[in-house]
Amino acid sequence: MNKIVDLRSDTITHPTPGMRAAMMQAPLGDDVFGDDPSVNLLQEKIADLLGFEAALFMPTGTQSNLCGILAHCQRGDEYIVGHNAHTYLWEAGGAAVLGSVQPQPIQHQPDGTLALTDIEAAIKIDDPHFARSRLLALENTLGGRRMPMNFLEQATQLARSRGLATHLDGARLFNAAVAQAEAQRTDPRQEARLIAQHFDSVSVCFSKGLGAPVGSALCGSKDLIYRARRLRKMAGGGMRQAGVLASAAAYALDHHIDRLADDHALMRELYAQLKDIPGLGIEAPQTNILFIDLQESVRERAQALVDHLKARGVLVIGLYRLRLVTHLDVDADGIRRAVAAIREFFDA
Repeated sequence: MNKIVDLRSDTITHPTPGMRAAMMQAPLGDDVFGDDPSVNLLQEKIADLLGFEAALFMPTGTQSNLCGILAHCQRGDEYIVGHNAHTYLWEAGGAAVLGSVQPQPIQHQPDGTLALTDIEAAIKIDDPHFARSRLLALENTLGGRRMPMNFLEQATQLARSRGLATHLDGARLFNAAVAQAEAQRTDPRQEARLIAQHFDSVSVCFSKGLGAPVGSALCGSKDLIYRARRLRKMAGGGMRQAGVLASAAAYALDHHIDRLADDHALMRELYAQLKDIPGLGIEAPQTNILFIDLQESVRERAQALVDHLKARGVLVIGLYRLRLVTHLDVDADGIRRAVAAIREFFDA
């Protein structure tokens, strides 16, 4: 029986044999006491890789972003953020609910960036009527789009000139870095560091494209990570023998960065095979995420399409707008099966 072609997300990957071996062999301690050697090694590795003083391992990217925002902001402060950003739209309002930090969303431009004039207009003057503007939070990639370096540089410079700190939700930072390295003919690690150095803090996810089962890291100054450690404890993120998980993340950093290019290539192939099907609106992918908008002529068949794909072992999310994601558990045969299933539906 053919295995499922799961295109719902790059979070669904299973550890590779090499990663499982690293997990089984990991030296362990108690991370709440700060003496798990595998966690400490991972934190040093990701901080050094991205050019920060320190890092903190966390169970999830949501918690990593939350602790990052709250380490920068106090009650009554606000962070400026895009209206489609994960920290604003998909993280249960945690900064507002748990930290009394107000998000100030602004509209994304068609390419996913934020207009510098909109950022500047959102920064409040020092007045008792307003929340205090303290932080600019950006995301890279955003919906699979790589944010241009000139935008990151200009936006963060603007924020600093107005006294704001800067945070990057880099859940798929290494996808952005791999795509950028391909364009620049450089090394992805170099590009990841260049991106990260525009920010005061960066959250990186290990359980998406990098393929670890669990975990993210918040990177920043020693002072910021000191504050974030207390916040992590308050949020229930203090883990004990967490080195089992940290070793998987460290393995991913050593072995799974370059292979992200394979995911991007498979997504380009998927796009090439689907882009001419009538009734589908598809934008060329930049990394490992593809959105398919069902146009008015086929929208009434949306649920039937999703059911058809599932019956043929192809899983996607969405209805009128489908999201497909490639990852290390999807191969060329899986892409062929997905294309065949979609074409079969529209050829019927």
